[in-house]
Amino acid sequence: MQKENHHRPQMSHSTEIERLVEATADGSNTLFIPGMNEHYHSVKGALTEAEHIFVNMGFQHSPTASPRILEIGFGTGLNAFLTLVAAEKFRRKTSYCGIELYPLPWETIQKLQYSINPSLHSIHSTSWEEEVQITPYFTLQKIQADFASSSFSFKQTIYPPFDVVYFDAFAPEKQPEMWDSQLFERLYVNMNKGAILTTYCAKGIVRRMLQSVGFIVERLEGPPGGKREILRAIKP
Repeated sequence: MQKENHHRPQMSHSTEIERLVEATADGSNTLFIPGMNEHYHSVKGALTEAEHIFVNMGFQHSPTASPRILEIGFGTGLNAFLTLVAAEKFRRKTSYCGIELYPLPWETIQKLQYSINPSLHSIHSTSWEEEVQITPYFTLQKIQADFASSSFSFKQTIYPPFDVVYFDAFAPEKQPEMWDSQLFERLYVNMNKGAILTTYCAKGIVRRMLQSVGFIVERLEGPPGGKREILRAIKP
């Protein structure tokens, strides 16, 4: 998701924040927060960017037959849904864990009209903290937690180690606590050898931080009509 120009609402209850649905350049919708003048996804194409950065450059690039995926910033569930579709298409049994501090209600997700596929409803209607098999090839666990908190720790129920990490937190200048070397170290030690981390953010400071933790980092071409570059990091 394109998040260079917006940030996570700093409120205790996300349902208190007004959100409007707006169309993006590829015809897919995103959420807009009038009070903050912020969008949840790229206005240049919400679906196009999510599929390019996370599914194509992450999930499909992973050599693991049955990958375990961790998403930092579950948000609207678009990344999870697109991964589910890809898992079904390629018949790859996929375990997916999304961490989100402020879950969105289904009523809000419905307005985005991402798909009539019943799996999208299942992604949002399943209970948090529980591992649920959505389809024969996609198992989901949603964790409501603050990944940036010093008290956060991975447990056996959260699938570590991971083969793919979707790092979809809000922009470094808007949510700096999520772009801390200690958090990337936490991810690094909970990833398998050869595991992949993808993110929309191609800032030099983020690239150098990933490298300092131990990742091999490469700049990749961004999505069509969107960001010029993105980052993919691999644990050697």
